[in-house]
Amino acid sequence: MPVNAPCGPAARRLVAAGAGALLAVAAVAVPARAGAETVSEYPVTTTAGAAPAGITGGPDGALWFAEHGAGRIGRMTADGAFTDFPTSGPDTGPAEIVQGPDRALWFTETAAGRIGRVTSSGRLTEFPLPTAGSGPAGIALGPDQALWFTEATGDRIGRITAAGLITEYPVPTVDASPHSIAAGGDGALWFTELGGGKVGRITSAGRITEFPLPGGAGFPGGIVAGPGGMWLTASGEHAVYRVAYTGHLTRFPLPGADSLPGSIARGPDGHVWYADQAGRIGRITATGTVTTFAVPDGAEKVPLGLTAGPGRAMWFTELLGNAVGRVRVGAG
Repeated sequence: MPVNAPCGPAARRLVAAGAGALLAVAAVAVPARAGAETVSEYPVTTTAGAAPAGITGGPDGALWFAEHGAGRIGRMTADGAFTDFPTSGPDTGPAEIVQGPDRALWFTETAAGRIGRVTSSGRLTEFPLPTAGSGPAGIALGPDQALWFTEATGDRIGRITAAGLITEYPVPTVDASPHSIAAGGDGALWFTELGGGKVGRITSAGRITEFPLPGGAGFPGGIVAGPGGMWLTASGEHAVYRVAYTGHLTRFPLPGADSLPGSIARGPDGHVWYADQAGRIGRITATGTVTTFAVPDGAEKVPLGLTAGPGRAMWFTELLGNAVGRVRVGAG
């Protein structure tokens, strides 16, 4: 499951960067704070202990999210009405979710080793991966209109077509623990290696290039395309990094010594947003200015998944708070 804190030994290990590490350029974050009144929360009323994780906007204008603790896929309208749909069992461990090219929702089942698909009417299809125990985690729509996903314990990047045809590509680094994946503006997909301390790039033909991060970059987690390249979180360094498509790296420190950035997403304002498991939602501009939005009692709730959604807002999941939250996005 793509949570930065509880992970296996390989994912916990910091890997020192080699001679080919990218150049790190420090950038100073200028912290600003926004009031907690900008945050709204909607308790998940359908399933106790749902442990909502990944979240995305659906083709029906609703929010769709993975209920990791209940083996279900949840749906919430912008006004907070919940419904959910079961997977094949309570222990499948849905993790990340994304809208596919066929207007269905596609998701990873970390515990079951499957890729799931559910329509907006709740019709479920599940596709077992060729290799058992591969731990599918992140998932993203690629430029080739296939779904690409990471295999956290299988050390592979997978590709599945809308018809269910699966291809796997091994990651060169041993114990890389590939985590999140996102389409880049260069026509490739980029992924983080939670155990390897690297950023990877994979073409639609399956060619992988890895870029070591300085000092392992403290557990690289979420990744998204943003201004000037790919943006990723590093919870162990309390920072966000930007990797230009040329390979140049910029580090943006985050305010708060307890900061544990996880998921990251592009907002409707063009800025990059991140979910801080210490209890905040943050926004960072291309120049490194950070604004934080406090989630009430957020450190106990663990904000995790994050997506842009209806109402010009950023929507997030609370893993332990059993809720979905919203931060309205201003013009700036």
